[in-house]
Amino acid sequence: MIPELGNFSLILALCLATLMAVIPMSGAVSNNQLWMSLCRPLSSGIWVFMLLSFACLSYAFLTDDFSVSYVASNSNSLLPVRYKFSGVWGGHEGSMVLWILMLASWTYAVSLFSRNLPLDMLARVQSVMGIIIIGFLLFTLLTSNPFDRTLLNTPADGNDLNPLLQDFGMIVHPPFLYMGYVGFSVAFAFAIAALLSGRLDAAWARWTRPWTNAAWAFLSIGIALGSWWAYYELGWGGWWFWDPVENVSFMPWLVGTALIHSLAVTEKRGVFKSWTVLLAIAAFSLSLLGAFIVRSGVLTSVHAFAVDPERGLVLLGLMLAVIGSSLFLYALRAPVVKSNASYSMTSREVFLLINNIILVVSTAAVLLGTLYPLIHEAVYGEANRVSIGPPYFNTVFVPLMGLLALALGVGTFSRWKKTSVTYLKQQLGKVLIASVALGIIIPLVTTSSVNISAIIAMMLGLWIVLTIIKDLMTKTANKKNFFVGLKSLTRSYYGMQFAHLGMAVIILGVCMTSQYSVERDVRLAPGESESIGNYEFIFQGITDEVGPNYEAQRGTVTVLRNGEEYMTLYPEKRTYFATRTVQTEAAIDVGFFRDLFTALGDERGDGSWVVRIHYKPFVFWIWMGAFLMAFGGILAITDKRYRSKKPVPSALAENSGQGGKLAAEAS
Repeated sequence: MIPELGNFSLILALCLATLMAVIPMSGAVSNNQLWMSLCRPLSSGIWVFMLLSFACLSYAFLTDDFSVSYVASNSNSLLPVRYKFSGVWGGHEGSMVLWILMLASWTYAVSLFSRNLPLDMLARVQSVMGIIIIGFLLFTLLTSNPFDRTLLNTPADGNDLNPLLQDFGMIVHPPFLYMGYVGFSVAFAFAIAALLSGRLDAAWARWTRPWTNAAWAFLSIGIALGSWWAYYELGWGGWWFWDPVENVSFMPWLVGTALIHSLAVTEKRGVFKSWTVLLAIAAFSLSLLGAFIVRSGVLTSVHAFAVDPERGLVLLGLMLAVIGSSLFLYALRAPVVKSNASYSMTSREVFLLINNIILVVSTAAVLLGTLYPLIHEAVYGEANRVSIGPPYFNTVFVPLMGLLALALGVGTFSRWKKTSVTYLKQQLGKVLIASVALGIIIPLVTTSSVNISAIIAMMLGLWIVLTIIKDLMTKTANKKNFFVGLKSLTRSYYGMQFAHLGMAVIILGVCMTSQYSVERDVRLAPGESESIGNYEFIFQGITDEVGPNYEAQRGTVTVLRNGEEYMTLYPEKRTYFATRTVQTEAAIDVGFFRDLFTALGDERGDGSWVVRIHYKPFVFWIWMGAFLMAFGGILAITDKRYRSKKPVPSALAENSGQGGKLAAEAS
């Protein structure tokens, strides 16, 4: 009965979404206040029914209702409760319910927190969100229903959840990732609503910015959690390997980053309007591309659901319909949008445009590397299949990120409309010298070796950090004291600086880990050891352990530091009862400046095992940097101007006068 209630809730949500797609939009066209006002109760109704449907599916998992085919395929009676719950989104059908629930949540949030938005704009935004919900609900109900039953052939037990997904990281990673993916639908809906209404102005950009920041922050956390999971769960110590599914989550993030900066220009100066709309369309389109690749089975990945291609074709049709219709509307309406503001080649507008170009080119490079194997196979056949690996991505992507870091530092000190080259030299000359000098000295002193990649990365990271410090000092120079000056700066300014600091931390973490990691696979018998630097790893042997749904061979590795016992690590090889799948569980000592990573390989006889031992410097900084970036995005949302009930001034009026100029620069 509960699964039927969940299925009925999906149908009711579809009915309400259909009403929301038609009635508020019709009200906006005919200026009918009553019809437009219905968008709020309709969005709340969709959210309630989607929440109920998700709860019903969760109940089926938690009560081991194996008459539901999806539960039987992705759960087991021995599965711990926390993984039974995460099993709800552990497969294709359930993940679609979570996806639509997130979509309904964003839609409801827009109706709840947009009280100052003009009713006609809200009605158009909600109607566009309703159309998107209709598409995904129809896809779920017709091709991927998680509530389908097998009452006549109910299995005694389930097939179990994929052992790779039986981990805390996969409990939290998909919800954050989906919140980011789906969150870009709000920016997309605002863009389409603006094209329909012709309201592409500073007010529109201000309404869109907090929602874009929120989606970007969630996606940043989701990607970081996925990287963290890959690092410790796959058992080889890698944190990113340019997997196709990793790429399809990274591409919307890159375009979303460009969108955030482009919205700032549109709000402050009223320029780049058409470009900003196109970025909003592209960000959500790439999210849809990710949904297609993960669920179509066209690419092989440890992250993919790899369902049958027929459902992939339906998703492809949905994706092409959304992208095609939005680009057609853009082609009709964007040419009439004109930007009248002027700016020089050394203005902040130009540096932010450079930022956008680098990010979009980076996205195109990742997209080409991801899709080229598919295109090649379609043209030359499966027998001539090719793959694009890390060498391509690193060769193309890394230099682009270096250029982005350089542009970021200069852009921080640029001003709207026009910036004096002399002023930039005065502000950045000493910073550049200090970055170069410290970038050379620090790696040499700490490692006693010359590593060009590490030196360049250190220079770029310090360049960003020192420009942040210099900018803070400049903006607080005329205040009574430094702390009073800090208090006078806006939250959006601090959000920007935290995000930039996060990028610097990631640059340092990625390069230091890549250049200075020590990785060894050694054969060890009990009592034998392997040394890395000041650390000695002594293999003590294997013991048998039994978990709730698996049996494990548990290794004991004692770690000595400078000859004294430091700690003990316990890597495992688990064999799961239901599927007899063998899974490696690494043991990691996490530190701020380094990780000690151990994992078990194959047994070699006579009690000896292949033991994987890694020394990973600064790897923690990669995820710390990502969370700093996400924190910056969230902090920017709390800026008081997004809560202001005053009418939004025009872009030109906002930047006129010295006070407007200073406020704009601080933001």
